[in-house]
Amino acid sequence: MIADIFIKRPVTAIVISVVIVLVGLISLSTLPVAQYPDITPPTVAISGNFIGADAQTVEQTTTTAIESQVNGTPGMTFITSNSTGSGQSSITVNFEVGTNIDIATLDVQNRVNVAQPSLPDAVKRLGLTTRKRNPSIMMALALYSPNGTHDA
Repeated sequence: MIADIFIKRPVTAIVISVVIVLVGLISLSTLPVAQYPDITPPTVAISGNFIGADAQTVEQTTTTAIESQVNGTPGMTFITSNSTGSGQSSITVNFEVGTNIDIATLDVQNRVNVAQPSLPDAVKRLGLTTRKRNPSIMMALALYSPNGTHDA
């Protein structure tokens, strides 16, 4: 019965469809962010420079000292680090999904401050940076089939 009305009056069907789409777009823009789930783990990045040091020296004097202090931060899942031959030390601390990134960043910053007295003077002069990162997209994929089929 409803289908007959839309078949006999296509303009009415188009107008109703456009209204539904507009209401959906307006609703989408007013949807609160809290409705979106956290899908990526929050991370805190720590970086510092030890000018003139090789990778092994940076690792032994800077990276290891910071890692030992930061290890055990509440909500932490794992730590990754990288020490380069140009004197750069980069440490990334990953936390469980749902961890408050602001509190985690403050906790990591406090632990880095505890480690600072044991760091070389060159690193202390240049300072360490602690930044929070909360990536929004984990991965984007684009699939293409040269022959237009859906199977392998």
